[in-house]
Amino acid sequence: MNDESTEHGHSESLSSLALGAIGVVFGDIGTSPLYALKESFIGHHPLAVDPAHVFGVLSLVFWTMMLIVTCKYVFVILRADNKGEGGSLALLALIARKLGDHRMGGVIAMLGVIATALFYGDAIITPAISVLSAVEGLTVVNEGFADWVLPLSIGILIGLFAIQSRGTAAVGKMFGPVMILYFGVLALLGGINIVRAPEVLWALSPHYAFDFFLLDPALAFLALGSVVLAVTGAEALYADMGHFGRKAIMVSWLYIAFPCLVINYLGQSALLLTSPHAVENPFFYLAPQWARLPLVILATVATVIASQAVISGAYSVSQQAVQLGFLPRLKILHTSAKAAGQIYVPTVNWALLVLVILLVMGFQTSSNLAAAYGIAVTGTMFITACMLGVLTFAVWKWNPLLATLVTGAFLIVDGLYFASNVTKIPDGGWFPLLVAAIAFTLLTTWATGRRLVRERLNEDSMPFDLFFQSIGDRVVRVSGSSVFLASTMEGIPPALLHNLKHNHALHERVVILTVFTEGMPHVPVEDRRKVESLGHGFYRIGLHYGFMDEVDIPAELAQEERAGGAFKPMDTSYFLARQTLIASNRPGMAIWREKLFAWMVRNAQSAMEFFKLPTNRVIELGSQVEI
Repeated sequence: MNDESTEHGHSESLSSLALGAIGVVFGDIGTSPLYALKESFIGHHPLAVDPAHVFGVLSLVFWTMMLIVTCKYVFVILRADNKGEGGSLALLALIARKLGDHRMGGVIAMLGVIATALFYGDAIITPAISVLSAVEGLTVVNEGFADWVLPLSIGILIGLFAIQSRGTAAVGKMFGPVMILYFGVLALLGGINIVRAPEVLWALSPHYAFDFFLLDPALAFLALGSVVLAVTGAEALYADMGHFGRKAIMVSWLYIAFPCLVINYLGQSALLLTSPHAVENPFFYLAPQWARLPLVILATVATVIASQAVISGAYSVSQQAVQLGFLPRLKILHTSAKAAGQIYVPTVNWALLVLVILLVMGFQTSSNLAAAYGIAVTGTMFITACMLGVLTFAVWKWNPLLATLVTGAFLIVDGLYFASNVTKIPDGGWFPLLVAAIAFTLLTTWATGRRLVRERLNEDSMPFDLFFQSIGDRVVRVSGSSVFLASTMEGIPPALLHNLKHNHALHERVVILTVFTEGMPHVPVEDRRKVESLGHGFYRIGLHYGFMDEVDIPAELAQEERAGGAFKPMDTSYFLARQTLIASNRPGMAIWREKLFAWMVRNAQSAMEFFKLPTNRVIELGSQVEI
């Protein structure tokens, strides 16, 4: 079906990968029972706790998981891998590579950027609502704990973000077993309560969902905004595909996560049929009094794991955005010598912490946060469905009728859930949209600003032939090698011209080096370096990296001998151009965006650190550029 579908060669067994997937991929969707059913009944659009509504909501929850998670993500979207990697930016890169300069390319790029911006809004809300909803279980144990919920939640969140710099390798080994225990408890508690009201099993029939809409169309439509909370985290199945592979995620969902979640929702609904007052917190009321405190502790640990997964996802998305040219260079630290995917991004980490704390303090309860939750998730799902449509028609070349039916069905389902969540904007849905708007502005400003700077620099660029004719043999050549970083493979970079102007000399070997990021996660080592001899001791080298590869220029040059022989570290100097940007009225961006771009440039990690250049061999040459 998909010629791009080449999964990573994972060395672990399928069972090990499936266990790891349970711990990382399903944390978010696994903690949804803490609040999804409760919010459907006592959220901003309350429902009567009677058999008609209980059966209707439960039927919607079950078929939402079946259609969105099982059918859409597990059976279709997981096939849309970019050399084994998933996620919005990976999908964007895959489609862009296939479409080339097609007129749809710009639209798809914009959709991918919007989905990425929405993800940041989701990454802030997930830790807040997950931890808060778990700690609120203390009020079920003893109402006197109510005043402790907020400070305890904030303390747990601060601790969670504070340990990120140490890496997740050691903690990650415990994720799988803990989540297996958690899912087992979900099924056990649900099963016990199903026995007490087995008639609840009838709610798995889709006609109860239709009856709900016939009974009260307006409330049923509004209830979709809470029901969709049951599938928050579905995007993680796709985003984390590169870590575990499609088969492991399918096995984990179909044989562990999905059955346990369904049993728990059935149990909660059975409880509501027999004890309507339990609607205040049906998840914790499933357990007998003596087991509620241990359940609160287990649920809190599970929500920390769920939060860890989305935080790690934010790091990965940020790294991809940097490599693909949507964010400035950020300081990225690797926390594991073995796992390249385990990274820590300090800027993203502390920004998330501040926003998460503000969110918890501002919204106070998980019910209030539930109003803010969902719009980012459903927005991302709808965009993924749109991109899937392009994929089925233009990339996979499906039969047009089949592609139309599949895409149309997903667009209708996702569109309904998104439309329902739009009604929650006044009650808190504005927050993720605000975060997404800020993220979108930063992403597009950086991408546009980089394009404008390249255009301005190209205006002053000199073709190589003209350059060499103008200097001839009159320039002194000194021993050693010089490497000039350039944004394109055309012309002479400004840093070289400035160096010649000031020093009136060139090294015996001059290398013009350009780093490219390809639309795939990883570029094989043997395909990374392209070398061209320009004559007279001049060479062009193009380094090609994937959007998840780590850039290390000295390491690449140490392996290259086609450009005039081996590079000796102490005989090689690196020349960088540092532009001072000046906002102007020239066509390009609005003045405020030009000033924002200039601020982002000033605060970006230096090219010397990002490209791992030796500090004692770098020379920076400054210039001013009007944009």
